[in-house]
Amino acid sequence: MKKGVFTLEPLSCPSCIKKIEGALKKMNGVKEVNVLFNSSKVRTQFDEELVTAEEIQHTIVKLGYPVLAQKVS
Repeated sequence: MKKGVFTLEPLSCPSCIKKIEGALKKMNGVKEVNVLFNSSKVRTQFDEELVTAEEIQHTIVKLGYPVLAQKVS
């Protein structure tokens, strides 16, 4: 399991949290998602054999939220 933290541009509304969490939780291999509204970060835990950090980032960007930084450990 890997942990990923994606830093986004500032989120403008709390409904953004549900939109991002809903989309990422549907991804095969994503086990945990936590969107931090105040710091505009998305924390994930995922199985790197099923999904990559780049795929997660691509999904976030497709939703309309530019990713400024990505950290995977």
